[in-house]
Formats: sequence, structure tokens, C-alpha cells
Amino acid sequence: MPSKAYFWIEDRKGKAGFLFWKTLMRELCPDVIVESKKNNSELVKAVKALQDRNNQYIIVLDHAFDNLQVYREQKLLKTYADGKDNVFLLSIICFEYLLLEFDKLVDWIYAPDDEFLIKRAWAVKAREMLLPMIRSGELNYTSIREIVTNDNYKKEYNIEQLSARLLYDLTRNTGFEISKGKIGDCWIRSCCEWQERQEDDICGLENNRMSISEKMRAVYQGTSLSKEFSNAGLEVVL
Repeated sequence: MPSKAYFWIEDRKGKAGFLFWKTLMRELCPDVIVESKKNNSELVKAVKALQDRNNQYIIVLDHAFDNLQVYREQKLLKTYADGKDNVFLLSIICFEYLLLEFDKLVDWIYAPDDEFLIKRAWAVKAREMLLPMIRSGELNYTSIREIVTNDNYKKEYNIEQLSARLLYDLTRNTGFEISKGKIGDCWIRSCCEWQERQEDDICGLENNRMSISEKMRAVYQGTSLSKEFSNAGLEVVL
């Protein structure tokens, strides 16, 4: 029997993260089976209990390095995975950060003359400040505090929470809106299949409409996913 590949995630079925990963894998790796383990702890337990050595398992656990509980779970996960050569861990902060780092994010969600570019200039700038710090690996917490102490943020956030909040602030009231419980249709459908689309809802893809397959390929190529999938030996349909 040919071996199978499983993609294990912590996100619950129906939630934004689950719908994103399900869509992405359907378009890029259609033979890979996406399974929800409901939460961090259950995902770690599943890897610990895994006895199967014939199939491939790709594991996605949020890598929020400044969240102590998540850090501990990451250490446990790595311990359980190290002895299993068919288990591969993806190093991804969270799916919200993945979309936040997407190189075409701002170009997609806003039309060139969109008033949101002015109204949300602070969020665009915050993103431009945050991404280089994360990518360099040399975190400047003073600069991060400058982002989170902005008048728009009144509480302390870890990197996962900050990524999710910033992505929401950039995408809210658009077809690309993302919150913990919702993912906009424009991330999981072909262009202009957004059911709640109004006549004046115009994004950066208005003159270059894309299929969902084209969108997912662009996300793959424009984020750290290409590196992570390559490290895990995942073959992608491009």
C-alpha cells in the first residue's frame, strides 16, 4: 500500500485557521490529508502516541516564541518528534503571521486609490516595522513596544496575538477580513465569489482576478511556506 501524508494542525474545524490550511492544501498538495487535533495539547499528545512509521506526518503547532505555555509545548513536541523520522515540524509563528508576511498582502486587500490606505496607514507602517524584526531573528523589543503601545493597542500582546490583531486591523471590512473565528471569502474562493460583496467593494485584484488555485500558489511563493514545505519534503502542485 502506498504511503500517505498527513497534515496535523491545532486549529478546530470550522475556524479560520482550519479553513485556510484546508484550502491551501487542497490546492497545492491535494493528496495530503488535513486533520485537526483541536488544540495545542491534543496535537502534542497525538505526536507522542504516534506509532505509525510508514506514513508521513507534517505538524503545524503555533511557534509563538514569547508565549511561555506554547514554548513549553513546542519543546515537548520536538522531543517526541525527534525520534520519529517520518514526522516533520513546520516552524510557523501562526497562520495569521503567515498571511501578514505575504508579500502581496497590501496590494491585494486595497485598491490603488483606496481610502483605507490613508485611514490604516498606521497599520501598514506597523507591519513594515514588525516583519524585518521577525525575519532577522534579532528581535528589538523596544521597537515592538512602539507598535503595541500605539494608541490603537491598549494591552500587551505576544507575537501571535499581535500578528492576529494587526492582520485583522489591515483586513477588516474587506473580503479578506480575518479574525480567530472568521476568514474572508477572498482567501478561500476565486475572485468575486464573495457572497456579501457590494458594488463598491473593490480590492487590488479588481483588474487581475485570480482563481483560488492562483491565490494559494501566490501565498505559497510569497511567504515562508515555500521554505518550510521544502524542508518537510512536501511536493507542491504549481
